[in-house]
Amino acid sequence: MLNYFVHDQGLCESTTIGEGTRIWAFAHVLPGARIGAECNICDHVFVENDVVVGDRVTVKCGVQLWDGTRLADDVFVGPNVTFTNDRYPRSKVYPETFARTTVGPGASLGANATILPGVSIGRQAMVGAGAVVTKDVPPHAIVAGNPARIVGYVDAGPGEVTDRRGDPRHVQTSRVPGANLVRLTRADDLRGSLVAANFGGDLPFVPQRFFTVFGVPSTDVRGAHAHRQCHQLLVCVQGSVSALVDDGTGRQEFVLDRPDLALHMEPMIWGTQYRYSSDAVLLVLASDPYDPDDYIRDHDEFLAEVARAASS
Repeated sequence: MLNYFVHDQGLCESTTIGEGTRIWAFAHVLPGARIGAECNICDHVFVENDVVVGDRVTVKCGVQLWDGTRLADDVFVGPNVTFTNDRYPRSKVYPETFARTTVGPGASLGANATILPGVSIGRQAMVGAGAVVTKDVPPHAIVAGNPARIVGYVDAGPGEVTDRRGDPRHVQTSRVPGANLVRLTRADDLRGSLVAANFGGDLPFVPQRFFTVFGVPSTDVRGAHAHRQCHQLLVCVQGSVSALVDDGTGRQEFVLDRPDLALHMEPMIWGTQYRYSSDAVLLVLASDPYDPDDYIRDHDEFLAEVARAASS
């Protein structure tokens, strides 16, 4: 007795199928494919040989999973999502190896999205219906359009309004431990405006380094890393930038659009900046000199280090 279900009009040539998985009518699974437990492979799905599908994955009707496709646990693939594995296809001409496309745990792909070869879609990311994904999608990012661009992050809405100080633009309360907004001294008069801070008292640390980021196309993403030891203070001195902070369990987005408001990021906070306005100039103050070994650039590695620190 099989511990998985195959519809009478479905064709499953693989025996590497997890318990409780259901394969429905007119689906075709080739012998080399590996499918996990409690998956739902809907009508008219084709699964090629070099395909690995995790547990609790849903693949809706009209999807083809070509060689090189890897779907992690709890992925949702909407109707007629199109995967590709050859960037320069020619009839009867095959590459030595097909590009590997990976979809991280819990990610969702909307109906009719197109995924180009070799793309990596991060954990819990969401791809909008009809999007054309040409580049890697960061964890928790929401992308839409052709080509797909980041339009937001999952569960990263603003916090409560706590301080207006006569300014119609609100100041958010941080929900992420290790990330906080800092008010800087501002003076305005007929001659113009000035923002100032004493390094020894007004800032959460004494800076050892600074850099500026400017001229960033609005479609591009900066940051996407964490520091093991270094503190950072982000100030958008002109224009606006959206800054995402992530401590490994929660995340929040801040809009930096005024030079008297700074975002303090402590060590082990994953930071991403995007939605740069065309005139944006982002000033970053760092507590330590540049050290490449202090960077964590892979989000899965970051989560692993957070978990190790929590268990120690």
